[in-house]
Parts: sequence; structure tokens; C-alpha cells
Amino acid sequence: MTRSQDPIFRRKVPVIVIRMTPSRTRITKAVIPAAGLGTRFLPATKATPKEMLPVVDKPAIQYVVEEAATAGLSDVLMVTGRNKRPLEDHFDRNYELEEALDRKGDESRLARVQESSDLATMHYVRQGDPKGLGHAVLCAAPHVGDQPFAVLLGDDLIDPRDPLLQRMIEVREQHGGSVIALMEVDPAQIGLYGCAAAVPDGDDDVVLVSDLVEKPDPADAPSNLAIIGRYVLDPAVFEVLRTTEPGRGGEIQLTDALQALAADPDLGGPVHGVVFKGRRYDTGDRGDYLRAIVRLACEREDLGPEFRAWLRSFVSEEM
Repeated sequence: MTRSQDPIFRRKVPVIVIRMTPSRTRITKAVIPAAGLGTRFLPATKATPKEMLPVVDKPAIQYVVEEAATAGLSDVLMVTGRNKRPLEDHFDRNYELEEALDRKGDESRLARVQESSDLATMHYVRQGDPKGLGHAVLCAAPHVGDQPFAVLLGDDLIDPRDPLLQRMIEVREQHGGSVIALMEVDPAQIGLYGCAAAVPDGDDDVVLVSDLVEKPDPADAPSNLAIIGRYVLDPAVFEVLRTTEPGRGGEIQLTDALQALAADPDLGGPVHGVVFKGRRYDTGDRGDYLRAIVRLACEREDLGPEFRAWLRSFVSEEM
């Protein structure tokens, strides 16, 4: 297959590349939208935030905060909504529990309980009306100010052995502007995602984004590059979001604001993409959530050997 036949590069859009002075501002802030209702997991999420559903023995949201902290982001803002108080409690200290574990001499569990409260400096703001991801990001503007920042969506868990966020920060430092995470998907499935039109730009895993479309019809999709839930954004995105009209689903779409930045780099720098080929676990879908638990449990040193043996036996009995 020639490059022109490859679906990742079909329908190239001519672009004028404007090289802006890369920003050397160190990124320290992360924004995690967490106001969703989790309706796909009802009734489990009737009284429990979907972000607190366990993946093996940690809530899904803790994996996301750990990823941010590993990338050097020490300041984390969660954009929450009603019934999300357990998120704040989880990342706070629980002195009664800690004292009970300390009296028992259970140092292992004590360390694991304290771990979540030591990951980063946590902040919280309520979104109020659920007006979409773009609106959730805009709620972070007073906290972020004029600094570049990362956005991490809680439904996407990135394996810690694949440092996607660190790579995105490197690309931002090199090129300025904003950086989005992209992954090749089956072209028939592209309508489930935001989609990018892009051309290669230097490194094998970096592309320059010229256009973005939210959940396109597969027949009209500019590529098979899907946007996944990691962004490193220039603060210029806030001004664009303030004037972005509601789009698909009547919501303010972050994709629409990024499309405006990609179309006019003078607004706030170019938009680049990092094409991710590592391990990603989707916890927003029930089936993928279960598969994520199985995969992570199998790889645990303390659980894996026994669990894999049971799994092989179970599968052979079901065949």
C-alpha cells in the first residue's frame, strides 16, 4: 500500500504551516472533567460516581491522577457536578482509617490509603449545567489562567508503561500551540470519535492537524485517526471556547474549538497530534471496562499468576 492509499493519509487538506515561537512555560496543571452521570453503568452509578468504580482495587479516577502526577503535573483541578463528593473524599486524608490501620500495624494497607492523598495538590470546581466537554474545560479558566495545561478524560486509562502524556508535553515544548492524542481505529468505528485530518510533521509519531470533525459519518471522515482523551492545550483555547456555539448534541464541543485553532494558528498556535500506539483501556463502556480489569489483573505480580491460571481453566471449560 502506498502512502497515498493509506487511510490515515487519504484526503489530505492543504495547509499553510506557521511556525510560532515554542513556549518554554513548564506545564504543571491538569484538568480532569468528572461531571458525567455515568448512565451506561446504571444502577451501579445511581449513588456512586462512575469515576469511583474500581478497576481491580483502585477507582478508575486514581489511575488518571497517577498518570498526571507521573508526567510532572502537580496541580490537578477536577471539574465535578452533583453527587461527586466521593471524589473529593478519596483524594483527602482519612485520619480515622489511617489511625486504625496504624494501630494494627498494617503498614502495607496504610501506605496504599495514604497514596491517593499524596499524589498532587487537588482542587475542585462544579460545572453546574452539563453543557459538554468544551464547557467543562472553560470552567477551569479561572484556575488555569494564562498557562498551558493538560486535560485528561477519566474514561481513557493509559498504561503507565506508555508515557503518552510526557510525549505530548515534549511536542508542545517543541512546537507550541496545542497537542492532542490520536489513535488509528477501524475506519468503520471512526463515527464514535472525534476525527483528525492531518499530515506528517517530522517525527514518526507527530502529525500537524489541519481539521477536526466530531463523530463524522465514516464515509465522510477525513482519516481513521481518532481523538482519545488526552490533550495539552494552549490557554488561547479559553477565548475560542467563549465564542464557540453549541454543536453536536447541543453541547459546546472541545473539538470545535480545537478545529478553529487548527484552521487559524494565529489564534493560539498550531495543533499537533501524537499518534499513540500503546496500551489504552476504555472504562466508559461496560464490555471494555471488564476487559480492562482482566488485563490489568493478569499483569499484577500479586494477582496475575493465580488469576491467569483460573482464567485459563475457566475459558477451557466454556469452550
